[in-house]
Amino acid sequence: MAITHHLTEDLLARLLASTVIDEYLKGFDIADRALSDYLNELLQSHGIKRADVVRGSGINATVVYDIFAGKSNPGRDHAIMLAFGLKCDVVETQRLLRMAGVSELWCKIRRDAIILWCIQQGFDRAETDDELYRFGEKTLLATGRLR
Repeated sequence: MAITHHLTEDLLARLLASTVIDEYLKGFDIADRALSDYLNELLQSHGIKRADVVRGSGINATVVYDIFAGKSNPGRDHAIMLAFGLKCDVVETQRLLRMAGVSELWCKIRRDAIILWCIQQGFDRAETDDELYRFGEKTLLATGRLR
């Protein structure tokens, strides 16, 4: 079951082309969407279980379950780690980060560029941490610089 979404650029173009805001709001069922709903959709579409996310992300199980239940929001690194646990591609990762209320990965930031590249290559969280460490960047499970 694939998750289908309108591209943000398409929605923005349609919004700006609307002469009346009501047309846009009615036409696309625009509403705030909960992060927990998106995470559960990803679980289903990727055919994995929360326990797989815990193992793949490296995040404490209680924290993962609280995020999935909507009891808490992840910080940026935890959101990135969740994306690895969920086996997200780049688009899904960026959407997850936006929905978590944190900044997206940006290719002009060295650490972010490494993470983006690792996601594109299909690396898991541990392999990504190895790459971050190799380049002297803060790993997802560590604090502070490693230089």
